[in-house]
Amino acid sequence: MDTRSIMIVGVGGQGSLLASRLLGNVLLAQGHDVKVSEVHGMSQRGGSVVTYVKYGDEVFSPVIEKGEADVIISFEQLEAARWLPYLKKGGKLITSTQKLDPMPVITGNAEYPEEIIEKIKTAGIEVTAADALTLAEEAGNAKASNVVLMGVVAANTDFDDKLWQDAIEQCVPPKFLELNKKAFELGKNAANVVRA
Repeated sequence: MDTRSIMIVGVGGQGSLLASRLLGNVLLAQGHDVKVSEVHGMSQRGGSVVTYVKYGDEVFSPVIEKGEADVIISFEQLEAARWLPYLKKGGKLITSTQKLDPMPVITGNAEYPEEIIEKIKTAGIEVTAADALTLAEEAGNAKASNVVLMGVVAANTDFDDKLWQDAIEQCVPPKFLELNKKAFELGKNAANVVRA
């Protein structure tokens, strides 16, 4: 198969490292050659972060250039807009509806843009948006919104559900396992409702 590219984007502290590990595990279990970049950017809380995931028969580099990503998974609306130039024509955006004010908004030097997701859809891009934060809180912890989003991703891909369950068991500490499994299921169910 041709090499496929996925970008995971968000803000420091949102759990993109766990998300990329889950995705990487699932892809490896499918028998793909997988390259996952380190988290790039201001990984301390609040800074923009991006992780590249590439998979296929043979992958030489994890780096994704502009216009190359088949899928962008975004934990935050403004980050979805920021990294959109990396999405290839016909690519898909999976995003949380969460909004986190960047520093210029916090300091009063800028305003958070309105209707980001609607504007992206108007541009003709396929978007699946879910309220991952609310679903994570329903699961028992707001920090599980990353795993909720992976549930949304699972509903939008054809990877076997058992591979996702195995990945969660391998990557999540036992004391948080049930919480994260619930978060994953809530995300998957929400995505099926969004697509219906």
